[in-house]
Amino acid sequence: MQAVPKVIGLDVSLTCTGVAGEGWTDTIRPRTGLRGHPRLAWIIERVNEHIAGADLVVIEGPSFGGGVAHRHEDLAGLRVMVRHACWRRSIPYAVVPPSCRALYATGKGSGSKGAVRDAVRTRYGIDCDGPGRYDQADAYILCAMGLHHLGWPLAVVPDTHRRGLDGSQWPTTEGLAA
Repeated sequence: MQAVPKVIGLDVSLTCTGVAGEGWTDTIRPRTGLRGHPRLAWIIERVNEHIAGADLVVIEGPSFGGGVAHRHEDLAGLRVMVRHACWRRSIPYAVVPPSCRALYATGKGSGSKGAVRDAVRTRYGIDCDGPGRYDQADAYILCAMGLHHLGWPLAVVPDTHRRGLDGSQWPTTEGLAA
């Protein structure tokens, strides 16, 4: 019997990165005042701990709204660093647009953060509470999408929701799917 692949979902952020695997969520939260290269290095060290041994990492892609222009460069750099960390370890990674993540979770590409969190609780039985709750929920959906893509869905997902898989950039992952 083949083991379930290790898939890690990452909702990458400079202040609170959501991380999830099958049955768990976590956050990576740099201490207040940590900025620039030291903050990026600290986050990448924590990401490396979480992705060790992963078969697939699913990363949320950029959001082109939300008023993040003041930190766009560091956030874009962090996303590239995360992808590079995967590449250095020969871990395939997928990039999922926020609208596809919301669509997979809620059936609507414009589904709210609260609706995604509710879907994680209802469909998967994972409670995401406290600081970083939306980041954890987003990461869990990304993990669920990755497992579904590989042929190991964590739950029955309506056809309307499964369309979120189609708009994502999936790597070639021969040998991982069931």
